[in-house]
Amino acid sequence: MGWSDFIFGFFALIVIVMLGYYFFFPYNQIDFSPKYNNSNFSIGDSSKGMQFYENMRYPSKEISYKIEDCPLNKKNNVEDAFEIISNLTVLEFKEVSSNEEIHITCDSRKEMDGNLIVAGEGGPANITKTDNFNVITKGEVMIFRESQCEKPIVGMHEIFHALGFDHSDNPGNVMYEVSDCDQEVGDDIVSTINDLYSYPTYMDLAFEDASATMNGRYLDANISVRNHGLKESGSFVLLIYADEDQIKEIEVDSLQIGYGTTLNLGNVWVSKLGVNEIKFVIKSESDELNKNNNEVRLELKE
Repeated sequence: MGWSDFIFGFFALIVIVMLGYYFFFPYNQIDFSPKYNNSNFSIGDSSKGMQFYENMRYPSKEISYKIEDCPLNKKNNVEDAFEIISNLTVLEFKEVSSNEEIHITCDSRKEMDGNLIVAGEGGPANITKTDNFNVITKGEVMIFRESQCEKPIVGMHEIFHALGFDHSDNPGNVMYEVSDCDQEVGDDIVSTINDLYSYPTYMDLAFEDASATMNGRYLDANISVRNHGLKESGSFVLLIYADEDQIKEIEVDSLQIGYGTTLNLGNVWVSKLGVNEIKFVIKSESDELNKNNNEVRLELKE
């Protein structure tokens, strides 16, 4: 082999190495910006001004309760109150021995608020805020004084507090701050409850944030997902696409109501040159309140 052949082979090797480096390793940086899908899903705000916070509800319309340390007359009063509310609304109440959502206790103390005798106390004890609802996972009711009326006014008043309802300015409403035997459950309370609980107990996974950068043929990405639904999500899969080619699949652990997770990915190999769009897709077999927020597209920055 002559010098000319050696020199030719040497330069050919250099070209091959450079092409290989060009093919496999970063040579430029490309940033992508998100283009979110428009979602027409909206809970609305039928509870505005009536509840402590907007759209307060328990995860399911079937709500469990436990009555503890109550004499028979007060226990009957509370059970009658649950029955009346159940008959007026879509709610169903079930007595359990443990892990209750509403905990009812009784006390014989004489509580005073100025010149008024406090008949009871009630309200949400644990609230998780999501984009859709303020989800109540625990409510508390304490009865000091049983109702002296034919209707269980005190029990209904405190249970509605545990359901998230604030006091009413209407003296004829059962949620007025001073009890009276002639008070009624307002139609607005009934319609609000029925509206809030018309949404099924589904999860709702949604992208909160997404960013991506291409360094040559390698993708770096940050993705945040949160469960805005009414139940735990169960495990799900995150799919990543470069244009329409799937490049990675990641299994993500279950998310509780209101919980989120952030995934930081680095050096994900992309075989295609000239990528114009990165797409992230949440894949789950479970029903959701809204699946339109399960996809986000990132386009080349101008």
